[in-house]
Amino acid sequence: MANQQTDPRTAWPDTAVVRSAQAGDAAAISVLIEGAHPHVRRFAASLCMSEQDAEDATQEALVILYRKVGTLRATAALASWMFTIVRNECVRRWTISRRHVLAEVTDLPLRASSSAEEAALAGIEASLVSAAIAELPPDQRQVLLLRDVHGYSGSTVAKHLGLSLPAMKSRLHRARAALRAGLDSPA
Repeated sequence: MANQQTDPRTAWPDTAVVRSAQAGDAAAISVLIEGAHPHVRRFAASLCMSEQDAEDATQEALVILYRKVGTLRATAALASWMFTIVRNECVRRWTISRRHVLAEVTDLPLRASSSAEEAALAGIEASLVSAAIAELPPDQRQVLLLRDVHGYSGSTVAKHLGLSLPAMKSRLHRARAALRAGLDSPA
């Protein structure tokens, strides 16, 4: 284990770079952002539901890093801090898209309800659909959200998930059937 070298393409920026960036060194901030980018992007791609959301979450995390690196207390916490920012941004984007999907699935507009009864019914329907989607296995949930929620073409979804088009269609069919069954079963 002695003399083990880390690949600069896969290693996070070292403590000296982080400390210099925290002190306001513009060159160190640039090195820090460049060094963190591939790690943050990889994590965002694995967590976010679409390529665009992953790119947006990555950019948001790097902007926050740039603006708030001086508030980071422990240099060793950089990766954890960045991943928390990315996770929160992916969840935020998923929540926004879910609201739009639920409005489409329940045929209810995103506008305010005209009555308390209508608002209560919309909330019940939305929570039922949301719960049914959350119960799907991750692979089915992902294909359903990409295809039916985000509206990506079948070939785009298949490519993003590394599947053949027939395999993606099969998984989507199973996801839709499981969602229907989840919605039809008594609570």
